[in-house]
Amino acid sequence: MNNHVTILEIDSNALVHNLNYFKQKLKPNTKILAVVKAFGYGSDGIQVAKFLEDKVDYFAVAYANEGIALRKEEIKTPILVLHPQVPNLQSIIDFRLEPNLYNFKIFNAFLKLADEIPLMNYPIHIKFNTGLNRLGFWHTDIPKIITSLKETTHVKAASIFSHLAASEDLEEQDFTINQINNFAYIAQQFYKHLGYEPMLHILNTSGVVNFPQAQFDMVRVGIGLYGFGNDEKETSQLKNTHNLKSIISQIHLVEPGETVGYNRAFTAKRRGKTATIPIGHADGLSRRLGNKNGYVLINNQKAPIIGNVCMDMIMVNVSKIDCKEGDEVIIFNTQEMIEDIADVSETIPYETLTAISQRVNKMLK
Repeated sequence: MNNHVTILEIDSNALVHNLNYFKQKLKPNTKILAVVKAFGYGSDGIQVAKFLEDKVDYFAVAYANEGIALRKEEIKTPILVLHPQVPNLQSIIDFRLEPNLYNFKIFNAFLKLADEIPLMNYPIHIKFNTGLNRLGFWHTDIPKIITSLKETTHVKAASIFSHLAASEDLEEQDFTINQINNFAYIAQQFYKHLGYEPMLHILNTSGVVNFPQAQFDMVRVGIGLYGFGNDEKETSQLKNTHNLKSIISQIHLVEPGETVGYNRAFTAKRRGKTATIPIGHADGLSRRLGNKNGYVLINNQKAPIIGNVCMDMIMVNVSKIDCKEGDEVIIFNTQEMIEDIADVSETIPYETLTAISQRVNKMLK
């Protein structure tokens, strides 16, 4: 049981709102894949997946162990493993996960395993690199892939997909359209020569917003589910799902000249009051938020973080705030606060959310 008093509340109403926001942008037959990798973008992948199971068509995780965790919680929705590794292929089969096969090493290893077991029409997904240059086959690999698939009944391509490199950036629109066109060509080759038609998908969250003409059969919604679009206008239409809160453990009175925290980073200029809160960089709070760069909310008032962020604690200035030990502390509960933290930390909301430690208590509400 997790008794950490620092809690991340996951707003189920916000999740539904965000999912429906993207659904209304889709054609009636377009399927939705919900991305729940990285513990549901720092929330709780299992709780989120259980909640969304009857509302989406597919889930995606990054690694096999994330999918296994979902299966152990009896989630039956198809699960795409985006970055499987050869040593995990047997576990992927054991837990009925669906691997993305992105090069011939893993493609051939999976087909060999499927032949040895043997499997029958086991669903696989084949990824093509159309410009991101991260994972994926080249278009020149198509004939060899099709030949291999036509020679086996042990696996069947459930989908052909790719990933956009800059779908959020309209200044890169020409590059993205070129990716989409390249993908359409790849899909055409499979439809023409394979003998059946796998699902097609290339759009991520910002792709759904900016390139609705490329929905194909399915879209993948990740960060959008959790309240962030590709620009301020889109984000304003979404609701924040992550609410991180804690409590005041202790209040200290400090005299002029006294210092607070490691390396005596804060020196009091006048008599004041500090509050110690049980959250630190081991919980995912960036050290860059220390020394008055970041703040928390206590009784609806900003309390600047003073001194250095510790591993397990922060200290904040509450000299002008009426508060007591045990009072609630809001680390963040809006998109604006998350973006403030990301800006100070010189990163993006993705990292701010996924940095939230697993020792923080997670509760879907």
